[in-house]
Amino acid sequence: MAKHVGIKLPDDLVSVLAAGKTVAVLATFSEKGLPHTTPIQCIYPKGSESILISINKDHAGYHNMVWQKKVMLCFMDEGNVAYSVLGRAGVVRAPSLVHPLMNIVRIDIIDIKSDRSVLVKVDAGVRWSYTSSEAEELSNALMNELKELSRTL
Repeated sequence: MAKHVGIKLPDDLVSVLAAGKTVAVLATFSEKGLPHTTPIQCIYPKGSESILISINKDHAGYHNMVWQKKVMLCFMDEGNVAYSVLGRAGVVRAPSLVHPLMNIVRIDIIDIKSDRSVLVKVDAGVRWSYTSSEAEELSNALMNELKELSRTL
């Protein structure tokens, strides 16, 4: 059963986001009303009421987000982290200083609900590895850009 958490990121979710190893599922809707999901791995908390993400400017999820503004992010990770975050998206840097195809979006939190179950617990989230050393370098640079923006924005 879902439980309303509020508008501030819970400490366990902040810890997971700050570690830089989680994947969120970004949910958006197209102008035609079609649902669309996008895995996002460059995510960082900006305080307790916003989240920064890096996303390709040509991705359908990005276009939907710019058009509609409201998004949902679903997080499931170790330590029984299971939350859905409703937010309002706004582009804060286009393009990213790291890569011309990436844009930085801030998602201001409207509501958070806990998706923890009384029947099961989340032992681990999606785990991933880099496909190349160049991919690792790009991902690390994008995460560093998000961390810097979280302090200066």
